[in-house]
Amino acid sequence: MINNTLGLGIQGIQSGMQGMENAARQIARGGADGPQGTAEGAGGLVEPIVDLKLYERSVEASAQVVKTADETLGTLLDIKA
Repeated sequence: MINNTLGLGIQGIQSGMQGMENAARQIARGGADGPQGTAEGAGGLVEPIVDLKLYERSVEASAQVVKTADETLGTLLDIKA
């Protein structure tokens, strides 16, 4: 059960990091997925910045899952010893 939880936490961290990389690439491009002067190109930084923050929080939450599972496993090993 703890191994599954650790795996899910690590998977969440990896997914969040990938999302952060994609959002950072969009920000670096200036948020311009569409041609300049269009609605998609103008002011297109808001969504990738929000996404970046969302993925950051996702990574933090997943890291907390991993930390809690690790602490639980340590406690179980201490009890068993």
